[in-house]
Amino acid sequence: MPSFDYDYLIIGQGIAGTSVAWHLHDLGMSFQIVGDASMPSSSRVAAGIFNPLTGKKLVKTWLADDLFPYARTFYGNLEAKLDRKIMHLTPIYRPFRSIEEQNTYLAQTADPGISPYVAQTPDPGAEMPYVNADFGGLEVVQSGWIDLPALLDGSRSYFQERHLYVEAAFNAADLTRTEEGVEWRDKRFKTVIFCQGFFALENSWFNWLPFTPVKGQILEIATDVPVKPYIINQGIFALPVAENRMKVGATYSWNPLDWEVTEAATEELEAKLRGPLSTGYTLMGAQAGIRPSVRDRRPLIGIHPEFPNVCIFNGLGTKGVTLAPFLAKEFCNHLIYGKELNPLVNIKRYFSLYFR
Repeated sequence: MPSFDYDYLIIGQGIAGTSVAWHLHDLGMSFQIVGDASMPSSSRVAAGIFNPLTGKKLVKTWLADDLFPYARTFYGNLEAKLDRKIMHLTPIYRPFRSIEEQNTYLAQTADPGISPYVAQTPDPGAEMPYVNADFGGLEVVQSGWIDLPALLDGSRSYFQERHLYVEAAFNAADLTRTEEGVEWRDKRFKTVIFCQGFFALENSWFNWLPFTPVKGQILEIATDVPVKPYIINQGIFALPVAENRMKVGATYSWNPLDWEVTEAATEELEAKLRGPLSTGYTLMGAQAGIRPSVRDRRPLIGIHPEFPNVCIFNGLGTKGVTLAPFLAKEFCNHLIYGKELNPLVNIKRYFSLYFR
């Protein structure tokens, strides 16, 4: 019977790898998580917004009734464990652009699937004179944002103190797989889980999966007037992170896929911001990242079609902070107890690409 130093090796300490690590930890599994602070990270660029109603047509987020309650519990528990503020429960205000939009949205709020996520209180637009809301607006609740740097830094410190985190530049050539397990840096593990985000495209075990990565840029601005704790959403988001500071985003582009901030993206965001925002501001900075999106807009989770000790948890796209906790729970239950994964996220749906 082979002996192992740890049950799992987790490659990547973004929101995906960190969520998996916490669930394995709570289930009593041993692991090492490998992170590389020198590499760019889309999790650290992302605004971390969770929003149950998205799109121009006010569509309920996929699996919202499962995802949102679980995410609030997960992040709330982490705040207690790490003794730091991570989760900011913040309503989203969607100013109407016309009477027609107002009528359409208000009619949709009668849908029993949508109504729990819409405030029944008076329109708060009057409290926000810096917002263009001549036609009023809709207040979405059960929403907010996760301070991802605080979450990732706090988790890393927690795992480091328990010798469960390794700061290293991961090179796949250093990983050896056998029928019994995997070896990395003279340590033996039962299973490796790749949570590499965009860098999965360079992973020879999983580069056959249909990733469609998307570059995004966000801005940070200092507003001329104090802003209320409401996320503004009107084809663009403006997220208040302090009384006079907001993050603004985001762009979507596919060429080139790099981590560079561009003037064109900044100009695009500022042009869009003139719609909902009426106050002046000062541009303080910008960041760019690459979202690990997927062709069918569903995550890529599961076990390699040939090697049962090689796994992936990736492809969370733009909704990572919402998807990661619930799907990490489902994935860990799949690995440890053999519970079935949702077929819409299981990479089995793409096995034909591997065997063709």
